Amino acid sequence: MAVKIRLKRMGKIRAPYYRIVVADSHTKRDGRVIEEIGKYHPTEEPSFIEVDSERAQYWLGVGAQPTEQVAAILKLTGDWGIFKGDKNAVSTVKTKESKVDFVADEKKKPVLKPKAEAPAPKVEAPAEAPDDEIAPAVEGLNDADAAKVEAVSDAAEAKADDATEADAEAASADKA
Repeated sequence: MAVKIRLKRMGKIRAPYYRIVVADSHTKRDGRVIEEIGKYHPTEEPSFIEVDSERAQYWLGVGAQPTEQVAAILKLTGDWGIFKGDKNAVSTVKTKESKVDFVADEKKKPVLKPKAEAPAPKVEAPAEAPDDEIAPAVEGLNDADAAKVEAVSDAAEAKADDATEADAEAASADKA
C-alpha cells in the first residue's frame, strides 16, 4: 500500500485552509484519510503552519511520500531535515506576534465621563402603608439604611397624595 502525505482542502472560496493528512495514494483527493498530522492556513499573515513533528517523522520513516506542497511545509518546519539526518534542522516558520494589551493614554481626556455616585437603591413601599407597618421593618436596619427607608416611604406617601389630588381635579374638570 502506497501512502502519501498531502493537503486536504477545507474552507470557502477565497478563504481556504488545509489539513495535512496521511492517506492511501489510491483514494480520492478529498477521500478517506488515515490520520491528520497538521494544519496550514495560507491566507493569514504570516501563514499559520502547525505540524505534529512526531507523527510526521513516523510516517516519513515508514515510507510515506509527501507531495511537493507538503514537502515545502515540512522543510519550513524542519521535519524534512530531521528525516534526512540533519541534526541542526530547525523550524523557520514565522509566528504571529502576541497582541499588545490596550493601554489608555493618561494624558488625553477620557471619552466617557466618570459617573457620579451611584444613586441609592430604591426601596418600594406600599402606597398606603401606615407608619405602624414600616416601624418593625426599620428596627432591624442600621441608622443610615433606616433613614433611607423612611425617606423613600415619605416620598411614596407624598406621591400617592399628589396622585389622588390630580385624580380629584381631573374628575371635577370632567364634570364641568
